Amino acid sequence: MATPAPPPEAIINYLKQFVTANRWQKMQAVLHQRTRQVTVVLEDIYQPHNASAVLRSCDAFGVQDVHLIQNKNRFELAKGVALGTEQWLTLYHYRDTTLDNTTACLTQLRRQGYTLVATTPHFQGISITDVPITAKIALLFGTELSGLSEGALAQADLFATIPMLGFCESLNISVSVAVCLYEITTRLRRSAHPWQLSEAEKADLQLTWLRRSVKGADHLEKQFRANYK
Repeated sequence: MATPAPPPEAIINYLKQFVTANRWQKMQAVLHQRTRQVTVVLEDIYQPHNASAVLRSCDAFGVQDVHLIQNKNRFELAKGVALGTEQWLTLYHYRDTTLDNTTACLTQLRRQGYTLVATTPHFQGISITDVPITAKIALLFGTELSGLSEGALAQADLFATIPMLGFCESLNISVSVAVCLYEITTRLRRSAHPWQLSEAEKADLQLTWLRRSVKGADHLEKQFRANYK
C-alpha cells in the first residue's frame, strides 16, 4: 500500500520547527502585506546594481511577483545590493531564444487580468498618481538607456509618467520603480479594494520560504514524507 502524501499544511508545520520563532513571526507579518494586485515587469535590464535595487524595492513594498524579460540582455544580480531579497520573491524569467519574450510575457499577464501600464517619459500619458487601482496592474519598465521596446509600448494599455519638476526628464530605473511602487501600493492599501493574497497563496509561499530558509530542507522533507502516516 502506497504511503499517503502529506498535505502542504503538515509539511509547513514540520519545517517551521527548524526556524526561530522570530523568523516564523516575521514570515507571517510579511505575508500579511504581500500582494499580487501589482506586479513589476523588467524588460532587458542589464546593470546588476539596478536589477538588485529593483528587487529590494519590490520586497520592501510587498510586491510578490517580478517578470524578467530577457530578449537582448541577461538578468544578473549584485548580491551586495539585492541582500537576498530574491529568495522571498517569485521571479518569472522569459528568455527563450526562439520567441519574442516581450510578447510572451505581456500576453500571459493580460490573460491573467492585468492592465499593462508602460512607464515612460516619452509618451503623453497619465501621472502615476492617477493610474486606476481597481484592476490588477502590471508596471512595465525598460532598459536603462532606451527604455521600453516598441513592442512593449505597442501592447501597453496605459502610459504612465512620474511628474518631473527639474531639468532632467527621467529618473534612474531603480528609483523610478521605487517611486511608482510607493505611490500605487500606498493608494491600494488605503482603498477598500481587495489586495492581499488568498490563504492558499499564503500557504504556498510559506512552504517555499521554509524550504529556502531551513538548512537541509530537502533531506528533512524527504524523511518526513517517508514516515508520514
